[in-house]
Amino acid sequence: MRTPAYRNEHSVSINKIEQRRLVFRGREFHFVSYEGQPANERRGEAAVPPMWYLMNEGKRRPVLPHVIGQELGELDVSLLRWVEEQVFGLHAEPVPRRQAK
Repeated sequence: MRTPAYRNEHSVSINKIEQRRLVFRGREFHFVSYEGQPANERRGEAAVPPMWYLMNEGKRRPVLPHVIGQELGELDVSLLRWVEEQVFGLHAEPVPRRQAK
């Protein structure tokens, strides 16, 4: 009896998963990059680009696109800016203008 041939529908990963652990306001934040996923029309799922995710209590929350080769210092600043705005709710406030007399 012949074994049926199965076509591998999953492509081989070409991106290495990256991780960043950053401390902000005394708390550690764990970020992980994941490959993008193609759209699945049958399930009604849109394509997802490669992204950085915040890992928290076994769940992941999308943060920003993963740019391969991005300088680590620039990446860390972007990740911490996201934490500051999305986790702590801090936004840069516009400087009030003085009214002319």
